Amino acid sequence: MGLPTAEMSSMAWESQVAAIKATYSRNIGRKVFGVAVLLGLVMATALVATSVGAAGISVPEVWRVILAHLGIKTVPVTDLAETVVWEIRLPRILLATITGISLAGAGAVMQGVLRNPLVSPYTIGLSSGAAFGAALAIVLGTGLAGGSYLEVSRWLIVTNAFIFGGLTTLLAFSLARFKGMSPETLVLGGVAIGYLFQAGVSLLKYVSNNEALKELVVWLMGGFWGADWRTVMLLTPVVLLCMAGLCLRAWDLNVLGAGEEVAASLGINVGRLRVYTLSLATLAAAATVAFTGIIGFVCLVGPHICRMLVGSDNRFLIPCSCLMGAVLLLLADTLARTLVAPTEIPVGIITALMGSPFFIYLLIKKKRQWWG
Repeated sequence: MGLPTAEMSSMAWESQVAAIKATYSRNIGRKVFGVAVLLGLVMATALVATSVGAAGISVPEVWRVILAHLGIKTVPVTDLAETVVWEIRLPRILLATITGISLAGAGAVMQGVLRNPLVSPYTIGLSSGAAFGAALAIVLGTGLAGGSYLEVSRWLIVTNAFIFGGLTTLLAFSLARFKGMSPETLVLGGVAIGYLFQAGVSLLKYVSNNEALKELVVWLMGGFWGADWRTVMLLTPVVLLCMAGLCLRAWDLNVLGAGEEVAASLGINVGRLRVYTLSLATLAAAATVAFTGIIGFVCLVGPHICRMLVGSDNRFLIPCSCLMGAVLLLLADTLARTLVAPTEIPVGIITALMGSPFFIYLLIKKKRQWWG
């Protein structure tokens, strides 16, 4: 005797649910594995990058120096390896890693919350504001101190760049709130304010002397020349806390991806979510840009690569983008230091040369809508 129709329907439904759960579990496992592989790649790239340079130091030597400073006794290392690895290269490698994490992570969040694949911390004017702040400090610093850049001058540049970078985004927020806080208004407002600060930078270039102009141009091209342990210790907790705060709102960002009406119907305050996530992303990006100068394309290319690897689920996209940004900047910095050694190329030039062709390739090959 056959099963009743209702019982057969119930069994078919349970079978479908089981199949969906199995598929979901496989996808989750694949994404977790991808993030784990990227984490290992970041560590391996950092070790190799630390060993590469004018003074040839092997990866085992690099590892022994690090272990020695962690209090783990190993085979003694030479004074040259100790100085080069711990005092010169390792702070620079860690600063590149932290910068990549902040820029790519901020880019992924901004693209998701504003539902625009071309949005980045720089698109909404952060880079222009930071450049104006740095230009203001550099030009006034040379005028007041006769071209002598002391330690206090460096921190003045950093502070100005951070304040004006954050101020640009705050102005874009204010304009968007005035017009209803739509994503389009926020992006266009950021672009408009960015152009205003770019005009200010151009004016300061025009009135500056040769020494200040050279200093400003070098800062605008971006690099890790000023890397030291104090900078790393200052930026690391800021960036990691901001990224952790963004990851905690990953589910809300996923819901927002389905549309503002859907998110609001599920009890999410869309305006508050935008302010929270964009504020944290801006804080992380502005903090690193203040120390490194303008380094572009990492915040655009990194998230797009990760969308191809793990999809648009922000629980995995945000950490994946952070790690991918770290890998990209480590590779760019290594090329910048070694490509035409002993001359060093600004990292911003390398990232532009790497990022522009790849981004054009993505635009040409993309056959479906960015957000579906």
